[in-house]
Amino acid sequence: MKITDLEVLTIDDGGALMMVVVHTDEGIFGVGEVGLRSRQLAVRGALEHFKPLLIGNDPFRTEHLWQVMSRSGFYPADRVLASAISAVDIALWDLKGKALDIPVYELLGGAVRDRVKCYRHIGGADHAEVVDSARQALEEGWTVGRLSVPSEGDLLEPRAATRHALAEVAAVRDELGSEFELILDVHTRLELPEATTLCRELEGANMYFIEDPLRWENPDIYRTLRQRTSVPLAAGEQAASKWEIRPLIEQDLIDYARFDICIVGGFTEAKKIAGWCESHHIRTATHNPLGPIATAASLHLNMTLPTFGIQEQYQLPGTQANDVFPVQATMDGEWMRRPEAPGLGLEVDLEAARAHQMDPPPMPQLRRLDGSFTNW
Repeated sequence: MKITDLEVLTIDDGGALMMVVVHTDEGIFGVGEVGLRSRQLAVRGALEHFKPLLIGNDPFRTEHLWQVMSRSGFYPADRVLASAISAVDIALWDLKGKALDIPVYELLGGAVRDRVKCYRHIGGADHAEVVDSARQALEEGWTVGRLSVPSEGDLLEPRAATRHALAEVAAVRDELGSEFELILDVHTRLELPEATTLCRELEGANMYFIEDPLRWENPDIYRTLRQRTSVPLAAGEQAASKWEIRPLIEQDLIDYARFDICIVGGFTEAKKIAGWCESHHIRTATHNPLGPIATAASLHLNMTLPTFGIQEQYQLPGTQANDVFPVQATMDGEWMRRPEAPGLGLEVDLEAARAHQMDPPPMPQLRRLDGSFTNW
């Protein structure tokens, strides 16, 4: 079997899902998803660079092809290239599973659990809506929900946002008690002083974890925050490789590793990171705000990880892009079911995907009171 083509399709799944299809001379194809939903033109360019490296090769050589894509440009891959590599790598594993007629998780060492626990996003325009969202999630069978540090339209002033986030957590706790557990996603929006205040104030709130309390460019800053608070910390969704997330793991600066299989380098790299986490007793909480392919890939990975903690599930399976993905992963309440079909377990209608191409929309932007840019 040889790779014959690399096809890139951007479809509407409530956002802009960039799907990579690896075709072979035996008619079997695999699909992967690009994790970077901004800068997709750059990712498309990276995939064009990869075509001559991949076409004519044996798709079963996943590790070799990963090394070629990552290292053959001399300069190490950044997150644009890593997102492209992730999509190709996931597609290769999907293809391999289909060719061998077994699920991807069997190729990765087999299942270590029967099902995968997930958390969902909750929120609203005010405290009452946030509480209603949490209550509805609990009634639907979810026990962990994720809030975010709120903005006011396109305005995010760190001190005010910190106060609002603390008030939202308190409102949900007052209404639902500890029955419904909470994650607070800072989304890299705060600087060290505000992040310290937020984390210290939440030490008594029994938080599941605080996610991405600081910007990613300097992971060493987590050492300072770690010294200032005992609240569980989670980070890593912006990491593009094991090398980037290494300081957080090796120095025990986080409790949950939030790497994204569609950004960090696919199954090939994610398994290596998870093994590193296991040696430091760090749980995984895979980042997954993406589409049906990312959900299926995260599920298969998490079926195999002894150190697995929880999976993010923003987009519920079967609610988006059903014409392109008539068969998706399935859930019972907060539990994602163990898949049995070959590969990723998805059915993909390529003709439907080709008929519904779209241009990616611009990403939202936030500002501070003085007009300066701040992280979304």
